[in-house]
Amino acid sequence: MGIKQKIFCLIFVIQIAFFHSFSIAQSDTADLQLPEVNKARLNGIIIGGSVIYAGSMTGLYHLWYKNYPQSNFHFINDNNEWLFMDKAGHTTTSYYLGLLGYESLRWAGLSEKKSTWYGGSFGFAYLTVIEILDGFSKDWGASGGDLIANGTGTALFIGQQVLWKEQRILLKYSFHLTDYAQYNPELLGKKPASRIIKDYNGQTVWLSVNISSFLPEESRFPKWLNFSIGYGAEGMTGAANNPQFLNDQPIPCFNRYRQFYIAPDIDLTRIKTRNHTLNYVLKTFGFLKFPLPTIEINKKGMKFHPVYF
Repeated sequence: MGIKQKIFCLIFVIQIAFFHSFSIAQSDTADLQLPEVNKARLNGIIIGGSVIYAGSMTGLYHLWYKNYPQSNFHFINDNNEWLFMDKAGHTTTSYYLGLLGYESLRWAGLSEKKSTWYGGSFGFAYLTVIEILDGFSKDWGASGGDLIANGTGTALFIGQQVLWKEQRILLKYSFHLTDYAQYNPELLGKKPASRIIKDYNGQTVWLSVNISSFLPEESRFPKWLNFSIGYGAEGMTGAANNPQFLNDQPIPCFNRYRQFYIAPDIDLTRIKTRNHTLNYVLKTFGFLKFPLPTIEINKKGMKFHPVYF
């Protein structure tokens, strides 16, 4: 499972670095009505995207796959790992890579339809190649669950663009540090920066629904106020099961359980100001769930968090 987390880490960095810097520079490309395709921009996207794609895939192969034995292509069933938190990560990554593809093609002047279908499929295509690499690795294998999760993120983005030509339901992410990482730091992360990516116990994935977008245009309901539903899991010191010992040291016995959350949210991407730099900052962090009062529901009962990260 370590390889999967490292792959997700790389994809996550690519997603944040390129989507949020590139799409912001485009300045609301969804509303652009370019008269024709800008060939210079399109060529730049194709060349730049190809270089990034080739570089990331080459890096993945040489850093991880090259050092492990290969085999015939095969599938594995890893749906019992991490209480589906890894699948939630795949869905989120696919969604935002699709958004990156869409924004990029709209910036280049492609039509709404072509940008939606070609660009919106970028996440699924990119992640499918990684699953193929996994499938030829003897120690791992292609995951049908991952492919379904990737397809779900892509479908969420494309479906909304086809129906509404906007994203009314966002996938968002939040994180808080937990005590579980100390018991298996190699798997869950040693430092806060790595734990943000690797410690699924502290991650929450949200569906954040923009209420005003479903109301009549004359409604005075705040355009930035969302309603969100979150999913998380806790008590995990291993992928499918918690180890009893690690390096001959005993690990406490934790109950693994799922968590569901209900909370208001703030859609930073819908807050418009006259300050270009501030708009840049707001859109940059639009993928993060805003910390607000939250109700948690799990098998132990219900819990109220005055502020939840």
